[in-house]
Amino acid sequence: MPQFNLTTVFYLVTATLLWAGNAIAGRLLVGSVSPITLSAVRWALAALILLPFGWRIFRPSNPLWENKTRFLLLGLLGVGSYNVLLYLALQTSTPINVTLIGASMPIWMLLIGALIYRVKPTLLQMVGAVISLLGVMVVLTRGELMTLLSMELVVGDLLIMLATILWAFYSWMLSRPGSSTERQWPWADFLMAQVLVGLLWTLFFDGFEIALGSAYLELNLFTASLILFVALGPSLIAYRCWGLGVNGAGPTVAAFFANLIPLFTAILSAAMLREPPRLYHGLAFAFIVLGIWISSTQGGGDKVKVS
Repeated sequence: MPQFNLTTVFYLVTATLLWAGNAIAGRLLVGSVSPITLSAVRWALAALILLPFGWRIFRPSNPLWENKTRFLLLGLLGVGSYNVLLYLALQTSTPINVTLIGASMPIWMLLIGALIYRVKPTLLQMVGAVISLLGVMVVLTRGELMTLLSMELVVGDLLIMLATILWAFYSWMLSRPGSSTERQWPWADFLMAQVLVGLLWTLFFDGFEIALGSAYLELNLFTASLILFVALGPSLIAYRCWGLGVNGAGPTVAAFFANLIPLFTAILSAAMLREPPRLYHGLAFAFIVLGIWISSTQGGGDKVKVS
């Protein structure tokens, strides 16, 4: 049974804060690094940093090889596809919009849990998820919900929606894998396996960007610092924290913590990108917070023990 304690809260909040920083860094790197190349360089550097701790997965006797299909999927969904789609989305959308659209994760988490893993959501969870999704609609329509039927989404908005659905699948696999879980593996081995497989997928995608002649990388002190940040913080530290948080709180409760990402992103955007939140962002935040509150009230949240 999940144990929802302060340590689990710390893991989930740390992951969301670092991923908010990742959205800001990705936006700052637009024009300096092509999106898929950025993801490839990020994960290659993350793999090098992690190698001294997770080298044991290269042993033929390592249990990884008995779970290779599982790690192929984890690497594709959590490291490969999600991050490529995120950086592609930031080419045409803003960090605040990208992270607010990601706030639709709870509803995807509930749907996937019900359809794939036979975990029936409670009524309050569904109500909370719909209200959170309404907050996403507010930002997609720029605060004018009546224009929903006639609105034209930018490509980045659609890409991050797809990324969010894939991340929901990834999070369910972390806690309901049908075999081993995060806590049953040496942490470095578990993360190294995902990073390496995700890197291979990303390099595969990057081959298309290179073939199309749209790959570029302009290195200087500023861009190198940002790439180092995303390789260490949003990659290794955040993924480790999210894995522990999901296994501690369960994927549904963890999904609602992901709604903190747009809040952190708005704060960081105002401070660093001079993109202050607008009134409709505040309205969206209100819906998202209300959705979290309803879903976490007695009878609405996962059956977790708070300690």
